[in-house]
Amino acid sequence: MVTNQIMQKSIEELRDITKVEISIYDLEGTKVCGTSKEADVNADMILYFVQSPADTQEAGGIYYMRIKEEGRDSYILTAKGVMQETHMIAKIAVNQLQALLIAYREKYDRNNFFQNLILDNLLRVDIYNKAKKLHLEVERKRIVYLVETKTDQDSGAMELLRSLFSQQNGDYVTSVDERRIVVIKSLKETEAEEEIILVADTIVDMMNAEAMLNVRVSYGTVVKELGEVSKSYKEAKMALDVGKIFYIEKNVIGYSNLGIGRLIYQLPVNLCKMFMKEIFGNSMPEQLDEEILVTIQKFFENSLNISETARQLYIHRNTLVYRIEKLQKETGLDIRNFDDALTFKIALMVVSYLDYLEKEQ
Repeated sequence: MVTNQIMQKSIEELRDITKVEISIYDLEGTKVCGTSKEADVNADMILYFVQSPADTQEAGGIYYMRIKEEGRDSYILTAKGVMQETHMIAKIAVNQLQALLIAYREKYDRNNFFQNLILDNLLRVDIYNKAKKLHLEVERKRIVYLVETKTDQDSGAMELLRSLFSQQNGDYVTSVDERRIVVIKSLKETEAEEEIILVADTIVDMMNAEAMLNVRVSYGTVVKELGEVSKSYKEAKMALDVGKIFYIEKNVIGYSNLGIGRLIYQLPVNLCKMFMKEIFGNSMPEQLDEEILVTIQKFFENSLNISETARQLYIHRNTLVYRIEKLQKETGLDIRNFDDALTFKIALMVVSYLDYLEKEQ
C-alpha cells in the first residue's frame, strides 16, 4: 500500500514546481501529510465535504477534492494557492495520487497473489480469475528459483534481485520467510537448460559481489502454465533442502540433478536406520577412520580407479589397496566391486541425512 512518506514526497515535488500548498486528509478529517506545517482546515470542514455530493468544492480560497480508489473515496485533498491555476493543479495532484494508489495496490495484490499461489492457498478457478484481473499471462513457461541467504535477508537483497528480474519481462520476486527469496522467472520457448543454470550462477555471483551475501540457489522444473508454479516452487524447496544435506559444496542445485539424494530424502527415518543396521550392524560409517573416509570419497570421484585415486592422494597404490582392504575388514564391503561401492555410497548419504535430521530437531 502507499505509505504516507510516498504521498508526502509526491505532493512536495508538485509544490516545489507550482508553489501551491497541498494537504491530504483521511475520511475522518485527520491530516495524513501536507506541504505546509500550518493548519489548513479543521476536521469539520473535511467531514462536511465528505458528506456532500460534490466531487470538488472551493471555500475560503481552498479547494477540496476527492481521491478515489476503485470508485470509492480514499482521501481528501486540499489545495491553497494564489495562482488562478490552483484548481487545475489540484486536479493534477489528484490524478497523480490516484495513479500511485492503483500502482501500489496492484503491486500489493500481485505480491499477495504470488505468495498464495506458491503456497497452494488458491483454488484453480481463483488463480485464473485473479490472473486476469492482474493482467498476468496464464499460458507461459516459467521456472521458480529459491535464493537462501545464510543470515536474515535485508531489503537490499530483495531490491537487488528485483533489479535483475523485471516485471515487464514477466518475472516476479517475493519472499516466504526471512531467509528465502522466491524468483518466478518467465522463460522463452527456446530457453535451454544451460541458460537456466546460467541464471542461477548469475544470482550467486551478483549477490556475492554487490550485496556481500553468500547464498545458495535452487530451482525447480519448467512449468507451462500459471497454476503449476507451486509445483516448481516445491521442487526448488526440496532441491535446496537436499542440496544442504548431500551436496554441501554446491551453491547451485536443480531439482532434476538431485539423483539418489532425492530418493533418500523422502525415505522414512525408521527405514533408513533399518538399512544401516542391516548393512553395517554396530559398525556405522561415521565411526570409521577419517583418513579412510577421505580416501573412499576420492575413490568414488575417480570412478573406482585405483591408479588415478592413488596419484591424486599422493600415496602408493599399495597404500590405497591397504586402506580399501581395511574398510572391507571393518564393514564387509569391498568397494572395488561396483555393487558394494554403491551400497557404501548410499550408506554415507543416509548417514548425512540422519545427521541433518538430528541437528534440525
